[in-house]
Amino acid sequence: MTPPGSVRRDERGTITVYVLGLAVVMMMLIAGTVAVTSAHLARMRLLDVADGAALSAANALDDSAYRSGVGASVPLSDASVRQRAAAYVGGHERPTGVVGWRLGTGTGSPDGRTAVVDLTGEAELPMVGAALRELGVRITIHVTSRARSDLVVP
Repeated sequence: MTPPGSVRRDERGTITVYVLGLAVVMMMLIAGTVAVTSAHLARMRLLDVADGAALSAANALDDSAYRSGVGASVPLSDASVRQRAAAYVGGHERPTGVVGWRLGTGTGSPDGRTAVVDLTGEAELPMVGAALRELGVRITIHVTSRARSDLVVP
């Protein structure tokens, strides 16, 4: 019974609104989790390519080695590292989840013994990628890998 003078509100259907709201929040959380996981996997794949390029570049013997000889490590130059890294990256298929990629300006040899490869790419995100691109948002991934070819002389 309703007390006299009070108005009874009809609450039928309100649970549907709550369930619908919860479903939207859950879908947003799932889409966000998938996007973050996809970006991380794209970063790891890009890092794998950068590691391979750095290892390849670390074996790129600079022409000066023919004049001055080889010391404790393979002598490298910025040009030899860039050339070898570009050849390695150019010979590989772009990893899954990476839209575009390029060598960064930090690719080279800072000390003449270490090959440094900077690789930058754009991640392709499932579910939310198209919406982010429409908003002008790009997910850029930047990785750096270093490698050296030290020589062990017995």
